[in-house]
Amino acid sequence: MSLERRNIAKMQGYTPGEQPEARSTIKLNTNENPYPPSPNVAAALAALDIATLRRYPPPMANGFREAAAALHGVSAANIIPTNGGDELLRLAITTFADNGDCIAVTKPSYSLYPTLADVQQCRLEEILLNDDWSMPGDFLQKALAAQAKMIILVNPHAPSGNLLSIEYLAALARAFPGLLLIDEAYVNFVAPELEHDAVPLIHEFDNVLLLRTLSKGYSLAGLRFGYGIAAESVISPMLYKTRDSYNTDLIAQQLATAAIKDTDYARENWARVREQRQWLQQALAALGLPSAPSQSNFLLTTIPDATGAQSLYQTLKSRHILVRYFNQDRLRNRLRITIGSPAENQALIKALQEIL
Repeated sequence: MSLERRNIAKMQGYTPGEQPEARSTIKLNTNENPYPPSPNVAAALAALDIATLRRYPPPMANGFREAAAALHGVSAANIIPTNGGDELLRLAITTFADNGDCIAVTKPSYSLYPTLADVQQCRLEEILLNDDWSMPGDFLQKALAAQAKMIILVNPHAPSGNLLSIEYLAALARAFPGLLLIDEAYVNFVAPELEHDAVPLIHEFDNVLLLRTLSKGYSLAGLRFGYGIAAESVISPMLYKTRDSYNTDLIAQQLATAAIKDTDYARENWARVREQRQWLQQALAALGLPSAPSQSNFLLTTIPDATGAQSLYQTLKSRHILVRYFNQDRLRNRLRITIGSPAENQALIKALQEIL
């Protein structure tokens, strides 16, 4: 007899991207930043007094909260630090959704959302995106009809890289009576000329929660540090009631604070990623592999039927180049390719030229 709860026993669980042991593998499959984190992070790590590890870390990570608040022009009361952006997702669902409540998401989207909904025994309303990955005109109507308690939107969208406008998000927040969680894991790579900034929404709406992470934009995927930005009425129950005690460790707090205080350095890397995104998109198109317009650090590339996305994924893997293949509807003829360094991107194109 299984000791698992019945809903857990029925779950599939989340499947993370491959993490190969060989350092020679070109990893273009999990949307990591190809450039190193700020030198300030290395300095903070070198200056760490190991004797301090015998004590618990600051429980609220107030040093980081104040640094993040200064960056975004909000109060520390509007910030909650978390063990990666994924912890914020779990916190939001367990804090604001009861068992049996409905959570509305788009389809396709980040594959962890269904897993977290299953854990909390929530119903999931997956609403199909249009063929160009834009939002369907009746998205809100379908969410309301399903009696959704929460909407989760990743913006820029994963896996396409499509960006929803601030005007659209504001209209959605205004009309939706539940929590609107905007997962901004990739927002650092949005073109600056678009002047995209969702932070002011938290002052206008008390039902908006923004997810940020240091994994992508700050090159700290291995650190596991994220944070939420929202009205104090949204932050407070997570911070003081449902958050794990000491949910972020001392080392992570200090390195994350050092990173976010050096955002100017990170911005230089964001610009380099955007330049390589444009180069790679053009190089792929020249090979007959078009990609959807992306405001993220990856491209969703269509593979001709004669080649086959899964076959191409396997062939690249045999050459020690990893990209992401999704065995699900509407994605089986596509590969998601993370923007790598210039050398990595050129190696990918060279391999594709030889294969195709």
